[in-house]
Amino acid sequence: MTPRTTAYAVIPARYAASRFPGKLMQSLAGKSIIRHTYDNVAATGIFDQVWVVTDSDIILREIRDNGGQAILSRRTHESGSDRIAEAIADMDVDIVVNVQGDEPFVQTKPLSDLLNAFRNSEVQVATLMHRIHSDEDLQNPNIVKVVSDLHGDALYFSRWPIPYNRNEGSQPPYYRHIGVYGFRKQTLLAFTGWPMGILERHEKLEQLRYLENGIRIRMVETTFSGIGIDTPEDLDRARTRMGS
Repeated sequence: MTPRTTAYAVIPARYAASRFPGKLMQSLAGKSIIRHTYDNVAATGIFDQVWVVTDSDIILREIRDNGGQAILSRRTHESGSDRIAEAIADMDVDIVVNVQGDEPFVQTKPLSDLLNAFRNSEVQVATLMHRIHSDEDLQNPNIVKVVSDLHGDALYFSRWPIPYNRNEGSQPPYYRHIGVYGFRKQTLLAFTGWPMGILERHEKLEQLRYLENGIRIRMVETTFSGIGIDTPEDLDRARTRMGS
C-alpha cells in the first residue's frame, strides 16, 4: 500500500514588515489579520496540520492564546521560505504549503487545487496565478507577473509586464502571480542551501531561485483574488470588504 501523503500549511509571519510594520496584528472586523489567515486556512479542512512560524513573541502569543499552533524562529531569515524551512526541517511531512500571513481572505478551492498539482510525482513546486484584466495592475511593480510554457510550468516571473506586446492589433494574456506556494519538503530544504542568483537579486523575487537552479514551478490558474495587505490602503480595502 502506498503511504498517505501528508500536507501541512505553514504561515510565515514577520512582525516588522518594511512597508507596514506590525500589519499582521492590525484589527480587521474585530480580529487580527494573522488570526483571520490562520483560522481560514484551518477551516479548509484539507491540511493535516496548520502552523504559524514567526519572529515575534506578540504573534506567537496571538496564535497560541487563541488555540492555534505557532513556532518561534530561532534565526533571522531573508525570506518566508527560509523561515518555513527551519520550522519543518524535523517534521514528518511530504507537502508544505506556504500561505502568506497577510492573506486573510484565503479560500479552500485554490488551496485544494494547489495540493492536487502534487498528484503528479514530477511536480516539486507549485503556485497560483490569475488573469490580469487591469492595465493599472499590469503596470504596478508590486504585482508580480508570470509567463508559463505549454506544460503549465513557469518560464519567468517579473515585476515588469511580460510578455512584451509588439502586436498592436491584439493583446496577449497577462497573469498575476499569487504568492501561495506548495513544495515537496526536500525541495524546500534544498532551496535554503542555494545562494541567491542574479535574477532573484535584481527582481527581489525568491521564486526565481528555483528557476535559476533548474527546478520547474507548476502554475495553477485560479479565479481567486484576495487582498494581500501590504499597505494601510490595502487594510482599508479589506475593512470595506469585511464591512468593518
